Amino acid sequence: MNNNYTSTRDKNISISAKNAIKKGFADDGGLFVYPELSQLKIDINKLNNLNYQQIAEIVLEKLLPDFSIEEIKNSIDQAYSISFDTTDITPVVNVDNFHVLELFHGPTSAFKDVGLQMLPQLMKHVLDEDNKVMILTATSGDTGKAALEGFKNLEKMSITVFYPHNGVSKIQKLQMQTTNGENTEITAIEGNFDDAQSNVKKIFNDQELKKELGPKVSLSSANSINIGRLIPQVVYYFDSYMQLVKNGSINIGEKVNFTVPTGNFGDVLAGFYAKQMGLPVNKFVVASNENNVLTKFFQSGVYDRNMPFFQTVAPSMDIQISSNFERLLYYKSGEDTGYVKGLMDELESSGRYQVSDEVLASIKEDFFCGFSTDDEIEDSISEVYKKDNYLMDPHTAVGYKVMRDYQKTGDDTPMILLSTASPYKFVRVVAKSILDDVPEDDFEVMQKLNKVTNIAIPKNLANVWNLPILHDDVIEKDQMRDYVKSKVEEEFYDKD
Repeated sequence: MNNNYTSTRDKNISISAKNAIKKGFADDGGLFVYPELSQLKIDINKLNNLNYQQIAEIVLEKLLPDFSIEEIKNSIDQAYSISFDTTDITPVVNVDNFHVLELFHGPTSAFKDVGLQMLPQLMKHVLDEDNKVMILTATSGDTGKAALEGFKNLEKMSITVFYPHNGVSKIQKLQMQTTNGENTEITAIEGNFDDAQSNVKKIFNDQELKKELGPKVSLSSANSINIGRLIPQVVYYFDSYMQLVKNGSINIGEKVNFTVPTGNFGDVLAGFYAKQMGLPVNKFVVASNENNVLTKFFQSGVYDRNMPFFQTVAPSMDIQISSNFERLLYYKSGEDTGYVKGLMDELESSGRYQVSDEVLASIKEDFFCGFSTDDEIEDSISEVYKKDNYLMDPHTAVGYKVMRDYQKTGDDTPMILLSTASPYKFVRVVAKSILDDVPEDDFEVMQKLNKVTNIAIPKNLANVWNLPILHDDVIEKDQMRDYVKSKVEEEFYDKD
């Protein structure tokens, strides 16, 4: 069996996991994938009574074959030993007739922490003595701060984050703007997340820029297009399943469903990886907001990003180009890289593509997709709080609404809903959903929400209001290339 990664667009590319993580992005514009993923089986019976870190070790050993056991153990220890506020890392909570997998117990109170505490640790074992890497990240809100915290002050690494100006929540913006560290750069762009992400991809594929940066500096990604960001997320699917086995909610071997709010399709793709590796999953319920390109794809087989762009109350999902969907197309087309390249070329030239009936049918075997409007998001937050005294953030509420839609089909398989962020990251929407009177000031909203619900405010969010603003750049989207070049020169050449 081949232990190397290939590109979604060219099966002749073959590189090690370490090089795939270092590059982040294939030279042909494709994403790195592991061929024959379904051969990497994990015996779930052997996961009984293991903690999160022990399960992580088993998963990472399978997916990172050229990392030594010591490198994997060291990375897991550094990522998860002190940075999460619970030893469970990603605890499962029972609510009504479903289970919530809480992914927001890391240092920035969002699910991205799980992958972005691990990726920098893996990167340490990837870089040679002479290597230096600039991490480029486009964020719709949560990835930016999580990546900044993961890479802050690490040797031989620097990070630049781009976010849409006026396109993230007040707290998300503050989290980024107040980031300290010797190697962190953050700027808003005049545009939306898709503009930021598309330009970051162009910068990765800019061969002239690579020459200008010189041989000692490479560019890489902290978005889930980097396989080193995606792989750690596979772990919590296995771990959440074993938590339900342990508490008696399911018997080992019994199938479960997962509902996943998604924008870039990375979180739910990690679940698909887990299923391919042996996790007993019946269905993945994919939940979008009003930027519902994926929902329309499931109805028609046509992926069309030529739609109006909406700024919603679930801003981390305000995305119309779901990058990781390309990886799913690779697996669902029978690993046909020529077919995937053709689709991606169509997307680039016309903004749309249509898959074959066979590929669409294969996708529907594993996935159901729906969406939630802003009004429905607020209704869901209110309903679950009043009925079950559980407070959801707006993205989790998107998942809740679509989960309930799916359950109307009659499937009573045990359901795990992924909760992607603390409700305190989006206090205004959450407060509007459950309070009669919402203060004008976001800090006051947070305090009032805490007083009414008695739900603790995560320390990092409680403290962010008192920190100095260190980053307030705003640039045009066509200035991103020059911005990156100038920051590389500042970080790696001017300091030498």
